[in-house]
Amino acid sequence: MRLALGQAELARAAGEVPVGAVVVDADGTVIGSGFNQPIGTHDPTAHAEIRALRAAAQQKGNYRLPGCNLFVTLEPCAMCVGAILHARIARVVYGATDTKTGAAHSVLKLFDEGQINHQTRVEGGVLAEICATRLRDFFAERRRKSVCSHGDCA
Repeated sequence: MRLALGQAELARAAGEVPVGAVVVDADGTVIGSGFNQPIGTHDPTAHAEIRALRAAAQQKGNYRLPGCNLFVTLEPCAMCVGAILHARIARVVYGATDTKTGAAHSVLKLFDEGQINHQTRVEGGVLAEICATRLRDFFAERRRKSVCSHGDCA
């Protein structure tokens, strides 16, 4: 998760929502990493998880990633859960919950759908406070800059 937090910092530095992800092979080797880049790339699919999955698939030479674990600083959304399931990721570990679009436990429970032919184990809340604080700080700073840019700063 600490590596995913490092990726989140890259997102923050780029002005993106600070979410980071890494894919770790069964032997413990990091085979893919990514951070949020939808704003800079003008790509709504450029979430940290998607970017990490793409990098891992390229590294493995296969779109299937059985036995791999994905670590992400924020609970995945429905789009990312779909990609995770299609990639056959064995386990997802996430930090902060996402009470607006979380699709692992918070809003939806897509990993719990028994009709889906692949089952992924999910663990949430790992370094949750650190992950959540980074997100809160980012949005507080963004709001402060927005107010100041309109001449409302003291």
